[in-house]
Amino acid sequence: MNKVILMGRLTRDPEVRYSQGEGGSAVARFSLAVDRRFKRAGDAEADFFNCTAFGRQAEFVERYLKRGTKMVVTGRIQNDNYTNREGQKVYSVQIIVEELEFAESKAAASSNDGGYQPAERPSPAAAIGDGFMNIPDGIDEELPFN
Repeated sequence: MNKVILMGRLTRDPEVRYSQGEGGSAVARFSLAVDRRFKRAGDAEADFFNCTAFGRQAEFVERYLKRGTKMVVTGRIQNDNYTNREGQKVYSVQIIVEELEFAESKAAASSNDGGYQPAERPSPAAAIGDGFMNIPDGIDEELPFN
């Protein structure tokens, strides 16, 4: 099974092209920045995925998506390997889009400045030195385990 679900923001406006010939199907390419859930000092805060949409999805991308738009993309991972002009093999992957959904309201999207911004994650105020949060006294009855 080859299935991937990503949620992130477009890092730039999509590139849309139309194939030649009868029907002229649309092909849209865009990059999605996906925040990493857990971060260590010195590590990147996000991963960047190249996505490609075809046909009606590509037309949707062309009409409604722009840099900074937060989207949920469902699709499959595909190798995009080739040999460059110097004869070196280049290895990469891309996401072939099967479904697209907006991940925020239009009002929330308009408040975004159009650029990629990593999500701010609040740190637990009651964290102790070992990384776990303290559980207040007296709530043992409310916990689903003992």
